[in-house]
Amino acid sequence: MRCPQCGTEAAQGAAFCSRCGTRLYASRPAAQREFALLRVWPSWWQFTRPIVLAIVMLVTGAYLLFSHQQAWRLVPILWVLGCLIFILTAVSRRRLSWSLTSERLIERSGMLASRERHMELADIRSVEIDRKAWQKLLGLGDVIVASAASAEFSIRLASVPDPHSIAEKIRQARLKRLG
Repeated sequence: MRCPQCGTEAAQGAAFCSRCGTRLYASRPAAQREFALLRVWPSWWQFTRPIVLAIVMLVTGAYLLFSHQQAWRLVPILWVLGCLIFILTAVSRRRLSWSLTSERLIERSGMLASRERHMELADIRSVEIDRKAWQKLLGLGDVIVASAASAEFSIRLASVPDPHSIAEKIRQARLKRLG
């Protein structure tokens, strides 16, 4: 590298010119870009109650339509409520998500008013998997990521499918970030 002041060839890695003392400007490394590795939403199994309720309303409406013609006025009400419950359940599922990037783990919650919690991968202290009996039967589990920065700060990925692979991806991303 040449000195911008006097033109003397400087030694590799030198911060100052050995002849005139001018600060040498080393080329900066390319900026490291953050990229997405994984996006996770809660499992549909977490929304079983409203889905069953909507199905019961739709089936009850069909039953009333074909067996009790005098109660036909209830049919559109039951069908509209059943469809509305399905739509609200789908919207409710999208209300909470978790993203793993090359730099951090992000928890997003809310639709209109939203909240984001970020945990740097370098700050991860532990990754734990918690599975209740019913979650094991359905292939679900909770992944708890604890922060080394604060004892109270953790992100819980609740009722996610295949928790072991998600925990392993978080561990691998952390090791790659630290390495």
